[in-house]
Amino acid sequence: MRRWLPGLLLSLVTVLTACGEAGRPALATLSARQALTNPPEFVEFESPTMRLELYREVARQSVVESGQAAQALVLFPITREGELLAAPGFDAKTDLFQSPDAGGGIQLVLDARYGERWPEDRRESLQGLSEREAAELVARTLLVHWGIQPEAAVQVDRASGAPYAVAYVDGILRINPAFLYLAAAYGPASMPASVQ
Repeated sequence: MRRWLPGLLLSLVTVLTACGEAGRPALATLSARQALTNPPEFVEFESPTMRLELYREVARQSVVESGQAAQALVLFPITREGELLAAPGFDAKTDLFQSPDAGGGIQLVLDARYGERWPEDRRESLQGLSEREAAELVARTLLVHWGIQPEAAVQVDRASGAPYAVAYVDGILRINPAFLYLAAAYGPASMPASVQ
Protein backbone atom coordinates (compact mmCIF):
# COMPACT_ATOMS: atom_id res chain seq x y z
CA MET A 1 0.00 0.00 0.00
CA ARG A 2 2.83 2.40 0.82
CA ARG A 3 4.31 1.97 -2.67
CA TRP A 4 1.32 3.33 -4.52
CA LEU A 5 0.30 6.02 -1.94
CA PRO A 6 2.78 8.68 -3.23
CA GLY A 7 1.62 8.02 -6.81
CA LEU A 8 -2.02 8.32 -5.75
CA LEU A 9 -1.36 11.60 -3.92
CA LEU A 10 0.50 13.00 -6.93
CA SER A 11 -2.40 12.03 -9.20
CA LEU A 12 -4.92 13.61 -6.83
CA VAL A 13 -2.98 16.89 -6.65
CA THR A 14 -2.69 16.94 -10.45
CA VAL A 15 -6.45 16.41 -10.89
CA LEU A 16 -7.35 19.03 -8.26
CA THR A 17 -4.95 21.57 -9.74
CA ALA A 18 -6.40 21.02 -13.20
CA CYS A 19 -9.86 21.62 -11.76
CA GLY A 20 -8.71 24.81 -10.05
CA GLU A 21 -9.11 23.35 -6.55
CA ALA A 22 -5.47 23.46 -5.45
CA GLY A 23 -2.61 25.79 -6.28
CA ARG A 24 -3.06 29.06 -8.08
CA PRO A 25 -6.21 29.33 -10.21
CA ALA A 26 -5.46 29.28 -13.89
CA LEU A 27 -6.17 32.57 -15.66
CA ALA A 28 -7.25 32.67 -19.25
CA THR A 29 -4.45 33.30 -21.69
CA LEU A 30 -6.22 36.34 -23.11
CA SER A 31 -3.85 39.28 -23.56
CA ALA A 32 -4.92 42.90 -23.27
CA ARG A 33 -4.37 43.45 -27.00
CA GLN A 34 -6.58 40.47 -27.78
CA ALA A 35 -9.25 41.76 -25.40
CA LEU A 36 -9.30 45.12 -27.17
CA THR A 37 -9.83 43.62 -30.63
CA ASN A 38 -12.87 41.63 -29.47
CA PRO A 39 -16.38 43.02 -28.93
CA PRO A 40 -16.75 44.75 -25.53
CA GLU A 41 -19.20 42.07 -24.37
CA PHE A 42 -16.34 39.58 -24.56
CA VAL A 43 -14.50 41.52 -21.84
CA GLU A 44 -17.61 42.63 -19.93
CA PHE A 45 -18.40 39.09 -18.80
CA GLU A 46 -14.85 38.22 -17.70
CA SER A 47 -14.35 38.08 -13.94
CA PRO A 48 -13.41 41.33 -12.16
CA THR A 49 -10.04 39.74 -11.29
CA MET A 50 -9.32 38.95 -14.94
CA ARG A 51 -10.38 42.45 -16.07
CA LEU A 52 -8.20 44.00 -13.36
CA GLU A 53 -5.20 41.97 -14.51
CA LEU A 54 -5.81 43.04 -18.12
CA TYR A 55 -6.10 46.68 -16.99
CA ARG A 56 -2.78 46.40 -15.17
CA GLU A 57 -1.23 44.93 -18.32
CA VAL A 58 -2.51 47.90 -20.37
CA ALA A 59 -1.16 50.35 -17.77
CA ARG A 60 2.27 48.68 -17.72
CA GLN A 61 2.39 48.72 -21.52
CA SER A 62 1.39 52.41 -21.59
CA VAL A 63 4.46 53.23 -19.46
CA VAL A 64 6.75 51.14 -21.70
CA GLU A 65 5.43 52.80 -24.88
CA SER A 66 5.26 56.36 -23.49
CA GLY A 67 6.74 58.95 -25.85
CA GLN A 68 7.69 56.48 -28.59
CA ALA A 69 6.99 57.32 -32.20
CA ALA A 70 3.76 55.53 -33.02
CA GLN A 71 5.08 53.89 -36.18
CA ALA A 72 4.40 50.55 -34.55
CA LEU A 73 1.05 49.80 -33.00
CA VAL A 74 0.73 51.45 -29.58
CA LEU A 75 -2.17 51.32 -27.13
CA PHE A 76 -2.55 55.09 -26.70
CA PRO A 77 -1.59 56.98 -29.89
CA ILE A 78 -1.89 60.78 -29.84
CA THR A 79 -0.84 63.61 -32.11
CA ARG A 80 1.46 66.27 -30.69
CA GLU A 81 2.73 69.08 -32.89
CA GLY A 82 1.85 67.09 -36.00
CA GLU A 83 3.67 63.98 -34.82
CA LEU A 84 2.01 60.66 -33.92
CA LEU A 85 3.35 59.44 -30.56
CA ALA A 86 2.45 57.08 -27.76
CA ALA A 87 0.73 59.10 -25.04
CA PRO A 88 2.28 59.51 -21.59
CA GLY A 89 1.78 56.30 -19.60
CA PHE A 90 -0.20 55.93 -16.42
CA ASP A 91 0.29 53.90 -13.28
CA ALA A 92 -1.60 50.63 -12.84
CA LYS A 93 -3.16 52.12 -9.68
CA THR A 94 -4.72 55.02 -11.58
CA ASP A 95 -8.50 55.15 -11.35
CA LEU A 96 -9.45 56.50 -14.77
CA PHE A 97 -13.02 57.05 -13.56
CA GLN A 98 -11.85 59.79 -11.18
CA SER A 99 -9.90 62.74 -12.53
CA PRO A 100 -8.47 65.09 -9.86
CA ASP A 101 -10.23 68.08 -11.42
CA ALA A 102 -12.68 66.02 -13.52
CA GLY A 103 -11.51 67.84 -16.64
CA GLY A 104 -14.32 70.29 -15.97
CA GLY A 105 -13.23 72.85 -18.56
CA ILE A 106 -13.09 70.36 -21.41
CA GLN A 107 -16.15 70.21 -23.64
CA LEU A 108 -16.96 66.76 -25.00
CA VAL A 109 -19.31 65.66 -27.77
CA LEU A 110 -20.39 62.06 -27.34
CA ASP A 111 -23.13 62.04 -29.98
CA ALA A 112 -22.14 59.86 -32.91
CA ARG A 113 -21.42 61.85 -36.05
CA TYR A 114 -20.50 58.96 -38.28
CA GLY A 115 -19.90 55.80 -36.30
CA GLU A 116 -21.34 53.83 -33.42
CA ARG A 117 -23.57 55.35 -30.75
CA TRP A 118 -22.54 55.12 -27.11
CA PRO A 119 -25.01 52.81 -25.32
CA GLU A 120 -26.83 54.48 -22.43
CA ASP A 121 -27.99 51.39 -20.56
CA ARG A 122 -26.27 50.96 -17.20
CA ARG A 123 -23.87 48.04 -16.82
CA GLU A 124 -22.82 46.39 -13.57
CA SER A 125 -19.34 45.81 -15.02
CA LEU A 126 -18.96 49.59 -15.47
CA GLN A 127 -19.61 50.34 -11.79
CA GLY A 128 -23.29 50.93 -12.60
CA LEU A 129 -22.57 53.50 -15.30
CA SER A 130 -23.49 53.39 -18.97
CA GLU A 131 -20.75 53.15 -21.61
CA ARG A 132 -21.51 56.78 -22.47
CA GLU A 133 -20.99 57.94 -18.86
CA ALA A 134 -17.85 55.81 -18.47
CA ALA A 135 -16.45 57.15 -21.75
CA GLU A 136 -16.96 60.72 -20.56
CA LEU A 137 -15.09 60.08 -17.30
CA VAL A 138 -12.21 58.26 -18.99
CA ALA A 139 -12.00 60.91 -21.72
CA ARG A 140 -11.74 63.76 -19.21
CA THR A 141 -9.20 61.92 -17.03
CA LEU A 142 -6.92 60.97 -19.93
CA LEU A 143 -7.06 64.37 -21.61
CA VAL A 144 -6.05 66.02 -18.32
CA HIS A 145 -3.34 63.40 -17.68
CA TRP A 146 -1.94 63.89 -21.18
CA GLY A 147 -1.92 67.68 -20.76
CA ILE A 148 -4.24 68.23 -23.71
CA GLN A 149 -6.11 71.52 -23.50
CA PRO A 150 -8.32 71.67 -26.58
CA GLU A 151 -9.64 75.02 -27.75
CA ALA A 152 -12.81 73.47 -29.17
CA ALA A 153 -15.11 70.65 -28.11
CA VAL A 154 -13.59 67.18 -28.42
CA GLN A 155 -15.51 64.60 -30.40
CA VAL A 156 -15.48 61.27 -28.49
CA ASP A 157 -16.06 58.31 -30.82
CA ARG A 158 -16.75 54.68 -29.95
CA ALA A 159 -14.13 52.47 -31.63
CA SER A 160 -15.02 48.88 -30.81
CA GLY A 161 -12.56 46.27 -32.02
CA ALA A 162 -9.79 48.83 -32.53
CA PRO A 163 -6.24 47.56 -31.87
CA TYR A 164 -5.69 50.44 -29.42
CA ALA A 165 -7.31 51.43 -26.11
CA VAL A 166 -7.70 55.18 -26.66
CA ALA A 167 -6.45 57.40 -29.49
CA TYR A 168 -6.43 61.20 -29.74
CA VAL A 169 -5.81 62.16 -33.34
CA ASP A 170 -6.79 65.38 -35.15
CA GLY A 171 -8.88 66.58 -32.21
CA ILE A 172 -10.98 63.41 -32.07
CA LEU A 173 -10.78 61.04 -29.12
CA ARG A 174 -11.54 57.44 -30.06
CA ILE A 175 -12.20 55.09 -27.14
CA ASN A 176 -12.32 51.34 -27.47
CA PRO A 177 -15.33 50.35 -25.30
CA ALA A 178 -13.57 47.12 -24.25
CA PHE A 179 -11.01 49.35 -22.51
CA LEU A 180 -13.80 50.92 -20.43
CA TYR A 181 -14.60 47.52 -18.94
CA LEU A 182 -10.93 47.00 -18.09
CA ALA A 183 -10.62 50.47 -16.51
CA ALA A 184 -13.81 49.89 -14.47
CA ALA A 185 -12.23 46.84 -12.84
CA TYR A 186 -9.90 49.13 -10.88
CA GLY A 187 -12.75 51.02 -9.22
CA PRO A 188 -13.83 50.19 -5.69
CA ALA A 189 -17.25 48.87 -6.75
CA SER A 190 -15.66 46.17 -8.92
CA MET A 191 -12.78 45.01 -6.71
CA PRO A 192 -12.77 42.59 -3.82
CA ALA A 193 -11.64 44.23 -0.58
CA SER A 194 -8.38 42.24 -0.57
CA VAL A 195 -7.30 43.74 -3.92
CA GLN A 196 -7.75 47.37 -2.88
